[in-house]
Amino acid sequence: MVSLLSDVAIIGVGWYGFSPVTLEASFREMAFEAAVSAYEDAGDLDPRKDIDAFVTCEEDYWAGISITDEFMPDQLGGVLKPVYTVAGDGLQGIASAYMKIKTGLFDTVVVEAHSKASDILTFHEIMNFGFDPLYTSHIDAHPYYLAGLEANYYMLTSGVGREHLAMIVEKNKRNAITNPLASYGSKLSVDEILEAKYVVYPLSVMDIAPLIDVAIVFVLATKDKAKKLSDNPIWIEGVGWATETNYIETRNFGEALYARIAADMAYRLAGIEDPKKQIDLAEIDDKFSYKELMHVEALKLSNRYSSHLDLERGEFNRNGPLPVNPGGGFIGIGHGLEAGGLIKLLEATLQLRGEAVGRQVKGVKRCVVQSWRDIPTATGAVVVLSNEEV
Repeated sequence: MVSLLSDVAIIGVGWYGFSPVTLEASFREMAFEAAVSAYEDAGDLDPRKDIDAFVTCEEDYWAGISITDEFMPDQLGGVLKPVYTVAGDGLQGIASAYMKIKTGLFDTVVVEAHSKASDILTFHEIMNFGFDPLYTSHIDAHPYYLAGLEANYYMLTSGVGREHLAMIVEKNKRNAITNPLASYGSKLSVDEILEAKYVVYPLSVMDIAPLIDVAIVFVLATKDKAKKLSDNPIWIEGVGWATETNYIETRNFGEALYARIAADMAYRLAGIEDPKKQIDLAEIDDKFSYKELMHVEALKLSNRYSSHLDLERGEFNRNGPLPVNPGGGFIGIGHGLEAGGLIKLLEATLQLRGEAVGRQVKGVKRCVVQSWRDIPTATGAVVVLSNEEV
């Protein structure tokens, strides 16, 4: 076994779906196909012999099945192997796998997350179950009212206008046009986006990422294993995660505190002191357009309440100084529920490998990836990646 200080690398990744509707496969079949691709990408691994442990990420409500993540080991080849289940986002699962390898007890760990959103008939009603059962779940309102409140407060205190939200939508949908994995790419003007129908003010249908079906599997390994199995390992330099208060009444709506705490942890592990100078590309959670701006600030890639000014200058464009969501983000690719963080991690991994066909950013050496679990949570995770050996 390895030492406690072993570096951790991504050596394989596979996926299936990236579609609004997947009629031909169940979520189990999607996960199986993604796993087969990931093991091939990692050097034709045999999960029965070559994988030490498995991490699966799922929320029972989305599948309509109790302890649904217990259905995943068979599809991944994890029978009679240690399996750790996370009721959370896939990026939280990556952090868990990272820590497992760091213990010295495991050489290779697989992480899986998926979305079969097209099977869900009552998405927003299910989302309401996440609100406090005594004080807020009984409110007869669309759950996105919380995003509307937060967006309004953030815009009021930061100087962000609706045109800035439209600029995020325009950028991400334009980036998605050249991404073969993206379902919602389009060329729209800011004026056209501003004319879209409101869901809850100030957010229109354009400001909210649409859902997709997807399954993604990552293979992580120690430094020794990575060098034996992969010609192009991607190194995990740091991980972080945090949950802010569960009570929406006591949150600071002006900042994504969960993202800032998670980023500080990941940066500390990665030895990053100046993210603006040391990060080449950012994959930022944009389930709502305003969230991209909040998260960019929380990750210290812009000064607080200045991200919209950087956006105006084109700094977050694919060819800008700090590309943000060059593959289209959730707004352009689609929102994959608990697989969302792995969608972000996949894009960063492909960029670092030089395999981001149609949207490759030149000279990328280090990426930061960030995810948020969606309304009504204040839970997030951050991972720092590099294609240069630690």
